[in-house]
Amino acid sequence: MYAVFATGGKQYRATTGDILRIEKIDAEKGSTVQLDQVLMVGEGEDVQVGSPYLDGGVVTAKVLDHGRGKKIRIIKFRRRKHHRKQMGHRQYFTTIEITDVAAKGAGKKTAKPKTEAKPAVKFLDAPQGSADDLKKISGVGPVLEKKLNELGIFHYAQIIEFTDEQIAQVDEALNFKGRIERDNWQQQARELTAAAQEEE
Repeated sequence: MYAVFATGGKQYRATTGDILRIEKIDAEKGSTVQLDQVLMVGEGEDVQVGSPYLDGGVVTAKVLDHGRGKKIRIIKFRRRKHHRKQMGHRQYFTTIEITDVAAKGAGKKTAKPKTEAKPAVKFLDAPQGSADDLKKISGVGPVLEKKLNELGIFHYAQIIEFTDEQIAQVDEALNFKGRIERDNWQQQARELTAAAQEEE
């Protein structure tokens, strides 16, 4: 099991037995400390993530030593101004050994929420005969005609008989945003059907 915890404004990934150098904490050498700002705990595929911290998550560690890091030199220099300033800084740190990683409910796999399958769009059964040329409807091109065919829409008669629910389903499936009603597809389908009947 591993955990990601925060201390001193930094985040660390740790497992039991790891030795880490963290920002200085106020604890005596040899004492045991509990770090409760746990962001995440994982074991295999089971991962628990907090928001931001995991409720009940605790990383227990033993303080091994306190010390100071390598000196960092800071030099400020301005040319032609006879200005040169030099400083140094050594950051305090604490060395700890991780003795235990625990999380509330650790080891229990959280069930993934089931996504409800959307019911398939059901349209009027396609009439017998060859498919109508849906590209004659304003705003419908070859690509959109293919998408309509994939939904099972091949004929003007199907569009004429659209219910409000079916219009909403097509709008959602093809991201139309009300195009069917805005372009008055049903009226166009009636006119195209009438024109085809007159030609016959």
